[in-house]
Amino acid sequence: QVQLVESGGGSVQPGGALRLACATSGITFRFYKMNWFRQAPGKQRELVATITADGKTHYLDDVRGRFTISRDNNEKTMSLQMNALRPSDTAIYYCNAVLEDRQHWGQGTQVTVSS
Repeated sequence: QVQLVESGGGSVQPGGALRLACATSGITFRFYKMNWFRQAPGKQRELVATITADGKTHYLDDVRGRFTISRDNNEKTMSLQMNALRPSDTAIYYCNAVLEDRQHWGQGTQVTVSS
């Protein structure tokens, strides 16, 4: 059974930091492209960051320089270090795993940035 479980969300003030984690099971993690998506209230889900199987990273322009995506193939986990958080970063953040025609999602973790 495939499971992707996010953790690390919470409430933080503007300028603060959070580190999200995605623990996976049931997939051959090292072959998967891993993504973080987010969805704010009333908005479409958007791709925030990607890390490919060979470690290449890509970021949404809005988060580049503030967020860092990483993966640990031994632990089968992915992380998102989020610094200099803004109120506009408030959203539910989802872990996503893709390999060819296979795609899996986590249940999401809430991030709220507010003073």
